[in-house]
Amino acid sequence: MKKHTVMYGTLTAIALCLPLIGTAQASPEHPVIGFSIDDLRVERWTRDREYFTAAAKELGAEVVVTSADANEQKQVNQVEDMIAKKVDAIVIVPMNSQIFASVIDEAHDAGIKVLSYDRLILNADEDAYISFDNERVGFMQAEAVLKAKPEGNYYLLGGAPTDNNAKLLREGQMKALQGAIDAGKIKVIGDQWVPEWSPTNALSIMENALTAAQNKIDAVVASNDGTAGGAIQALAAQGLAGKVPISGQDADLAAIKRVIDGTQTVTVYKPLNLIATEAAKLTVKLIKGEKVEYQTQLDNGQKKVDSILLTPIALTKDNVMKVVEDGFYTKDQVEGK
Repeated sequence: MKKHTVMYGTLTAIALCLPLIGTAQASPEHPVIGFSIDDLRVERWTRDREYFTAAAKELGAEVVVTSADANEQKQVNQVEDMIAKKVDAIVIVPMNSQIFASVIDEAHDAGIKVLSYDRLILNADEDAYISFDNERVGFMQAEAVLKAKPEGNYYLLGGAPTDNNAKLLREGQMKALQGAIDAGKIKVIGDQWVPEWSPTNALSIMENALTAAQNKIDAVVASNDGTAGGAIQALAAQGLAGKVPISGQDADLAAIKRVIDGTQTVTVYKPLNLIATEAAKLTVKLIKGEKVEYQTQLDNGQKKVDSILLTPIALTKDNVMKVVEDGFYTKDQVEGK
């Protein structure tokens, strides 16, 4: 998972915010939406920002974007600042899903709608949630690895322990693997969460796992492309890259290239233009008090949150060029030209 520098993420957020100061709540026809992102240094979120901002503009809305640079208290402060500026709605990609209850209550007291984007905020009163079906993502990841390696020692490399999605992914992964575990075909010899979804942390965890197992790890179920990249670096150092099936998600460009090269088995593609566009539509409808068609409700520990869950796509060598067909990347980007 490629990262931009801290300066890039921060300056981008500031640049997007400056023109909007003092313009909040102009009218329901021209709403201002706060988009609080946990870390714009992550490639995936820069795309969400661009798609969401463009979709909102088409709907007559302006967007204030902030990046917390992976600092959970900074993100809370940024959301509180949005409330003070009286935006009409706040869309949050939470760094820590557990810490937003009181700030969401503050937003509601100010008449501001709050949406969870991609990651469900827990034990809080958010108005809606939109994401891809993360349990399905986890199932797809493990299913592809199991198909490539139906027997042997498995290692599970989870996401950030503060991210509820990491738990949903693991639930889906275990649904795919449990039959093979019960049949004695595979053995899970270790599992660990990766703080902040950090590739560097994933590298260290996998190095230690390989040492402890004397390199006898036959497959790795990694929960995103960044952690997969770190793990593959550790596997490569032992001459195992391309020999040990490994999963990911997000269709990061580096991961797409690894799938083509054969060092990563699968990445789960979540069309970001789709989620961002649908999130913008949902936010504007909530601001205007229009009817929203939800698919389901998810229990966040405090309430059943009205939710829209979109369908992900597993990409292997057989269909990886779908990202080019969809315009997600150009052919030159994928081929490294």
